Amino acid sequence: MVHEITHQNEERRAAASWPLWQVLETVVRDGHLRVWDFRGQVRAFGDRDMKPLAVRFLTGKAQRAFLADPQLGFAEGWMDGDIEIESGTLYELLALFAKNLTRKDFPIWMRAGDKFRRLTRFARQWNGANGAKRNVSRHYDLPGSLYELFLDKDRQYSCAYFEKGDQPLDEAQIAKKRHIAKKLCLTPRQRVLDIGCGWGGLALHLARERGATVVGITLSEEQEAYAKKRIEAGEEGAGRVDFRLADYRSIDEKFDRIVSVGMFEHVGVPNYRTFFRKVEDCLEDDGVALLHTIGRLSGPGHTNAFIAKYIFPGGYIPALSEIVPAIEKSGLFITDVEVLRLHYAETLAIWRHNFERNRSKAAAMLSERFCRMWEYYLAGCEVSFRYYDLCVFQIQLAKKIETVPITRAYLCL
Repeated sequence: MVHEITHQNEERRAAASWPLWQVLETVVRDGHLRVWDFRGQVRAFGDRDMKPLAVRFLTGKAQRAFLADPQLGFAEGWMDGDIEIESGTLYELLALFAKNLTRKDFPIWMRAGDKFRRLTRFARQWNGANGAKRNVSRHYDLPGSLYELFLDKDRQYSCAYFEKGDQPLDEAQIAKKRHIAKKLCLTPRQRVLDIGCGWGGLALHLARERGATVVGITLSEEQEAYAKKRIEAGEEGAGRVDFRLADYRSIDEKFDRIVSVGMFEHVGVPNYRTFFRKVEDCLEDDGVALLHTIGRLSGPGHTNAFIAKYIFPGGYIPALSEIVPAIEKSGLFITDVEVLRLHYAETLAIWRHNFERNRSKAAAMLSERFCRMWEYYLAGCEVSFRYYDLCVFQIQLAKKIETVPITRAYLCL
């Protein structure tokens, strides 16, 4: 009798996790993954050709959330401490899934969440002036000292440019700023608008190294305050820079050059025509503009549920096919497009390692749950750039076809 009851209990436990085992059996073909369900049962998946990674669901809630919505459920389970990695690292686990995963691998009930997000993505990207400021504040108005824990000395919060392949982060970020300056074809005393100026590093570089006069705009009060402190501290070039708390739609001045780095991801597809019309309106007839944005190589998609909820609300990474029609209708010409592949993966790898080294400082400043969220953010984004379809587009624009050189030789000077 006791044996029969025990057998029945084992059958019930097995049945409770049957969907989990089925999903993982389908998804994990390469590698070696061991998984404990919340009742303590363990199974192995993959071809077992590498060192095993091991993960444990500590609660039924976390396991059910993962099955209902893997993008958000796994992330929240990790953040809440309801999912633990027994062997390996979070990055290695996410990379394992990325190397194996395609959307068609998931059961239909899991793909339904993806389909819903695709159908409703425009509503979530309707970033009016008030909504845009609120969304920006969620991320960029975190304590500035947090960003010092993992960024370079200049607080460049965008893809670095590894022109030599293995240079330190500070050098790669300087190379990025230098590369952008060349594409702007800057000459001394030209007036530049920096849309989404961050903590002011690019604006100060253009003023210091190229003799430009720069207006930098941001919606982040923390960033504006920090950038203005750099002016007050008398950094070289600071006398030629003006930082403002302003929305791009409110600018009504003319500039010789316009640059935007890492801001376009917050514009939203419904506002692309408005953005490029504003660039066209503010650009002098012989002007040059440069857009530096994260992009998708495989066509339009939707924002990852975890990123949309916790990291960049209102954010969206566009495909080139979504950007170009808005440019064509603005009166601007595309004069050059460069695709930076894997540069952001290398940048994020350094940010991730820097954050890991300074994790205790971040926990003291914010919380353990925040640290787990930030770890997931950095690791997940690195995986996306290394194994999925994300890249960086640099799109050069002008009003006249003859404004910029007809070859790329000037970029090598």
